[in-house]
Formats: sequence, structure tokens, C-alpha cells
Amino acid sequence: MKLGLLVLLLLFTSSSTCSAWFGSKHKSSSSSARHTGHEASSSSSSSPFLINRFRSSSSVVFPVHGNVYPVGFYNVTLNIGQPPRPYFLDIDTGSDLTWLQCDAPCSRCSQTPHPLYRPSNDLVPCRHALCASLHHTDNYNCEDPHQCDYEVEYADHYSSLGVLVHDVYTLNFTNGVQLKVRMALGCGYDQIFPDASYHPVDGMLGLGRGRTSLTSQLNSQGLVRNVIGHCLSAQGGGYIFFGDVYDSSRLTWTPMSSRDYKHYSTAGAAELFFGGKKSGVGSLFAVFDTGSSYTYFNSIAYQALISWLRKDLAGKPLKEAHFDQTLPLCWNGKRPFKSVYEVRKYFKPITLGFTSNGRNKAPFEIPPEAYMIVSNMGNVCLGILNGSEVGMGDLNLIGDISMLNKVMVFDNDKQLIGWTPADCDRVPKSRDVSI
Repeated sequence: MKLGLLVLLLLFTSSSTCSAWFGSKHKSSSSSARHTGHEASSSSSSSPFLINRFRSSSSVVFPVHGNVYPVGFYNVTLNIGQPPRPYFLDIDTGSDLTWLQCDAPCSRCSQTPHPLYRPSNDLVPCRHALCASLHHTDNYNCEDPHQCDYEVEYADHYSSLGVLVHDVYTLNFTNGVQLKVRMALGCGYDQIFPDASYHPVDGMLGLGRGRTSLTSQLNSQGLVRNVIGHCLSAQGGGYIFFGDVYDSSRLTWTPMSSRDYKHYSTAGAAELFFGGKKSGVGSLFAVFDTGSSYTYFNSIAYQALISWLRKDLAGKPLKEAHFDQTLPLCWNGKRPFKSVYEVRKYFKPITLGFTSNGRNKAPFEIPPEAYMIVSNMGNVCLGILNGSEVGMGDLNLIGDISMLNKVMVFDNDKQLIGWTPADCDRVPKSRDVSI
């Protein structure tokens, strides 16, 4: 099980022990600046007209692989470097930094699907704007002005230590143009992977709200609007996208928080409904985070949910399966469950009513198949957990499971979060595809 990666701690060190292989590979800031930008493929132009057209209309779509259970995470393939090489990256909207396990050399790396990333020697200087954005302050020390050292630690004690570099991403845009875009990423040469959080991936794809996220970097080069979205299929797989690929009139929208600049959190509080009826639980602030397989409610909402489920299941042919340790609460039926859609017979939808325009509610419905899994023992288990038990306090986190079969859109330009039910098995091929 992948725990929420929401609680993100970024620590930056300036000691020379962090230099690793990069000690003799420094580049000056003027040198790195010359290599920043993008090049069109031989079949297209990189004129200012093209760039302006990109900003208003272009997008990138990536197929997604994985599932909530039993895999426990979703990943995409990105082609990085010169020549481009494929890497599998874990998708995380709860953090900003994209990084790869890196042969710099690597002091601690887990087994990876591909050979370790061999970094470019185009280092991001310590006083670069991207390095400053990771510090969240202008008052930070630079023992070595030629490089930006980072350490990123996640809520489940998964961490990466490394150096920021610039390298080339080969991206296929939905308008048919392929670009080689130079952007920053982390070269992680020292990782800690607790057993519970190990994934067979090459690194992390950070899609948060910060300046170092790939969408922010693409937007700063005039290539896409600062919009990310995803559609995760309950059958496994799906897609993510950068830029505009959606009809905004078909989505339900709620404002994004202006106080939480790191995460995709709601500005307004939500009210909780069970089976279409008020639960009496309100004032719920939530974060949407693909870094977590499961959803977490605070203790008040969680206990209300458990009480309602047990009351609603009275008289139905389900019994709590204490022997099944897949998740904290499981039930078994008269015969093993084969599909999560079978749970509709016994469970009802949960709805979070968010503020839409200050008066109306923007309903975020979580059907039974988006809060239950079928374990490998054939039981149904609750995919909503008690966040207070893992240090989340009052926070409510909407994880992968509760965003299944929905297009989720995080519009950083307009500061809005949107969603609508969708067929996530159908990956858009161009901007004309309606979702």
C-alpha cells in the first residue's frame, strides 16, 4: 500500500558531501542559460508564432499504467536525455520535483526497471530561480554557487537526496509536433525506500503547484497553459495530460486554495453525505493527491463513515472479515467477490459537497467502486482510512481510489479544481477528442 505523499519536506544542504560525482562537472550559470529552451523536431518550426499557438491550444497526453490494488500506484513513461531513454515515473500531484534515480554514482538506489539515469553536466546553479523556489525563501546559503542540492522527504519516510540538472525531455504534443524541451529535474543519488513504499519505478513525476513542476516549467516556456489533469481507470491504466484537452463547461468546479501554495487543496469546506443524506459532518477541507493510493478522512468523518456503514449493512449478507489484513476493515460475502462493481448491491455512494460559487454546492460523488477494493481473498475492503492515525490531523486527502473513472483537472491559471465522470480507458489522441 502506498501511503499519502502529501506531507512533503524539502531540505536543502550546502555541504560539500552532497556534491558526489558533480564535484568536477560544474557549469557556470551563463553556460546553463544557453542550454535552456526547446527545439522543434525536423518536421516543425520553432518560430514565435508556433510558441504563441502552443500556449493557447497545445497539450501533451501520456498513457498511464498501474492500479490502486494490487499494484498500488500509477506510473507514466517519459523519454529523457540525449539520446532519449525511457523511464517509468510514479505520478504525484502532492509534490513538485521530478527526479530520477541517478548514476552519479549512486550511493543508495533501489532496483529500477531501466538502467540508472546518467545525468547531463548542465547543473542548475544555487541561485537559479528554480532552486530558490524549492527553498521557499530568498535567504538561503550557497556553499557551492554552481549547483543546487536537494533532499526531498515524503510522509511515508521515502526520500531522495541529489542535485538539480537541466536535461532534454522529448514530448509529443497533441497537435502533431514533437519537441525536445530542456527542463530541470533531480538527479537522485541517495534514496531511502521503506519496504512498504518501494515501487519498481525509476523516479518521481512531481506535478504539484510549485515552480519546479513540469507543467510550470512548460508553461514558463510558453508551451502549454499551466493545467494538469488525469483520468485513472478503475480497470487499471488511464492517462494524464498537461494543457487544455477538456471542455470546461462539462466539468464541476470548485476554487483552489490560495493559502496552500504546495497542494491541490480546496478553498472552501465540504459537507459529507452518506447515501444522499446529510451526515452531520461538515467543515471538511480536502487535498487531491495522486501520491496516495487510498483516501483519508479525519477521525470525526472516518468514525461517522464507519458507523453509517455498519448500520447500513445490518441485515445484509456481509460479515466483517477480521482475518483479512489487506486493509483495516474488510467484509466477506456468501461467495468471493470477483469484481469491485458487485459491491453496488450492498454499499451506497458517499458525496463531498464542496463550495462552487459561494452559495451552491459542487458535489464530488464517490460511488462504492471508488471507495472499496476486492482483496486477493475475494473480500471487499474499505479504501478510506483514518488519517488521524497516520499523522494527518484534521486533513482529508482524496487519493487515487476516489478519483477513479473521473477526469480531474487542476487549473493553476484560473485557480480551479474540476471533475466529471469519464471513460478513462479511452486515451485522447488529439485536442478534438471530447472527454
